[in-house]
Amino acid sequence: MRLPMIWFDFGGVLSPPLEDIYTAFETKTGITPAQLKAAIKGVADELDLPTMAPVETGLLTEREWGSRLRRVLAEQNPGIDLQRAELETFGRQWFDGVVANPEMVRALRTLRDSGFRVGILSNNVKEWGPYWKAIIAPAGDVDCLIDSCEVGCRKPDPQIFETAAKSAGVDAKDCVLIDDVQENCAAAQRAGWGSVHFRDDTQVLRELRDLTGLSALTR
Repeated sequence: MRLPMIWFDFGGVLSPPLEDIYTAFETKTGITPAQLKAAIKGVADELDLPTMAPVETGLLTEREWGSRLRRVLAEQNPGIDLQRAELETFGRQWFDGVVANPEMVRALRTLRDSGFRVGILSNNVKEWGPYWKAIIAPAGDVDCLIDSCEVGCRKPDPQIFETAAKSAGVDAKDCVLIDDVQENCAAAQRAGWGSVHFRDDTQVLRELRDLTGLSALTR
């Protein structure tokens, strides 16, 4: 029996929940999650692209994106104090103090040590690589890492699933994606992959145990 290759998303799976990171960013900068999300959408809307797509596909550099973000935040929130926000080097401040999700790190290591191939399939930003890759360093090596900014497309684009499977040298039917975004899970399934929609650690560990038969994944 051929073992499936398990692909982990970074943001919201191997990282803490994104809402927690938004809240921490507010503490650092004074920008509320609602303000930041609206401004990120505003930047994307100007380019008629999905949220985060301009920077996650490399269309804009981090500095270009951050400069637009600063402008849109000011336009949407007259009088907002942005002095503490390092928006042009956003990743450094965003990831400062963030640590990996220990349960998902353990799951990845357990799968790898049990003979499963593991990968990371992430929508991310080129300039953020040193920060987020340092966060997941405790997970150790993976068989394949696919980053949207490096391949020029992002989840849920079907092209990224084809690229990931081809890069790993596996068939689509042998791939399983763990992702906290339902849209990405649905796209993976349309591409012929299996998927596990991450809602919390206990649920994902249970589904992985059922999928792989590994009792060591039990929390």
